[in-house]
Amino acid sequence: MRDGWLREDRLPHIYCAGCGNGTIMNCVLEAVAKTGWDQTKTIFISGIGCSSRAPGYIMADSLHTTHGRALAFATGVKMAKPSLNVVVFTGDGDLAAIGGNHFIHACRRNINITVVCMNNHIYGMTGGQGSPTTPLGKTSTTTPYGAGETPFDLVELAIAAGANYVARWTSYHVKQLTDAVFAGLNNPGFSLIEVRCQCPTSYGRRNKYREPMDYITYLKSNAILKEKWERTATPGEELPGDSFLVGEFIRRHRPVTGVPDEA
Repeated sequence: MRDGWLREDRLPHIYCAGCGNGTIMNCVLEAVAKTGWDQTKTIFISGIGCSSRAPGYIMADSLHTTHGRALAFATGVKMAKPSLNVVVFTGDGDLAAIGGNHFIHACRRNINITVVCMNNHIYGMTGGQGSPTTPLGKTSTTTPYGAGETPFDLVELAIAAGANYVARWTSYHVKQLTDAVFAGLNNPGFSLIEVRCQCPTSYGRRNKYREPMDYITYLKSNAILKEKWERTATPGEELPGDSFLVGEFIRRHRPVTGVPDEA
């Protein structure tokens, strides 16, 4: 269904072998194609990082902006032309570090845009430094003895700041991810879809996931459905080991900024 949205003349892509970003981009384009959106009225925006190269492969207008500022540019686009469909590709460093303040306030304002965060837990393109989502104990060029700072939970942060739709999946859960992106695209207000994915080059080789399938297996084994956990866990019980929740976390209808005009 993504036919017509992919710039095949830009292939081969620049992503490393085994990178999860291509899978995520494929899922996003499948979801966008299902909406029936007009390509001339759709724009993809990104900042800086591996994830931010995605709009360059899409047959639509795009903005490849400065590091951490994708949401600031997206806000400007939506305010200037509310009728445009705005989708943002970003990474964990781009969104939660230098772009953290823009992230919080875009959620608070409930801007009518959809954000897809490719979370590989590291600065994959710029040297393999630790990011705000690097898990405790995991190594990077800036945490050679293991990360000692508690990572951000992007989902909880978005919910607390006011986003209307928030979901989390992985690069393994392609069907669920596509459905979540489609839901986010169609839910008015700010939508965040966090996608945990593999980075074999910068993260994997430093953390015993050198082969892409090693990390995909990790994602599959440690992802726990939110609905299942809420149904079976005892009150106060903590998630075991490296496990994390996936699924739809919230879908609500707070007042929206940047709704399409009638003109």
